[in-house]
Amino acid sequence: MNILKPQKIQIEKLQKIDDLNSELEENYQELEYKIIENINLKNEKIYDTKIEKSKFHNVEILEGKLENNTFIDVIFDNCNFSNTSFENSAFIRCEFNNCKLAGSNLAETRIYNVTFNDTNANYINLSISSIENVCFNKTTLRNSNFQENKLKNVYFQNNTDLTQAQVFKTSFKNIDLSNAIIDGIAISQEDIKGAIIESFQAIELLYLLGVKIKK
Repeated sequence: MNILKPQKIQIEKLQKIDDLNSELEENYQELEYKIIENINLKNEKIYDTKIEKSKFHNVEILEGKLENNTFIDVIFDNCNFSNTSFENSAFIRCEFNNCKLAGSNLAETRIYNVTFNDTNANYINLSISSIENVCFNKTTLRNSNFQENKLKNVYFQNNTDLTQAQVFKTSFKNIDLSNAIIDGIAISQEDIKGAIIESFQAIELLYLLGVKIKK
């Protein structure tokens, strides 16, 4: 698993900011070496920004629009972005640790060298996104939406939960699902073809053959 981590950030060298919008305006929508923490916002709108080598800690942005943004070498710790849209954004060498992305919209987003640890991403929308070198670790993706995705080197580890995930026109060929929960996953024969699963998981996919298990 060759997933590049964010460049090492020395916390003591990060400059704390108190007002995210003001800081972005003063720096022409670009931030670097900043720590953004203990911020609570709702219905926030932030567009066309670039944030690098920074850390978000205890940040809550609910039902916002953070679209067309680029995050490079950014760590998100204990953040809540529930029902927030990151559409048309890019996450490159980022980490989400103990975060909430429930109901978030990451459609048409580039997700490259990103790790999701202990994160609640139920109902997340990943449609038409490029997902490469990504690890979902101890993460819940219940009722998530994978539609017309390009998956490459994607890992589902430590009981990452894909219960009732919706998969459409997204090939899982060579993707290892053996350490994931796939109960009720909605996927076609074509998309699951070539995936790696445990023998007991095959029961969850028998519906693709149109057969029923006699009890």
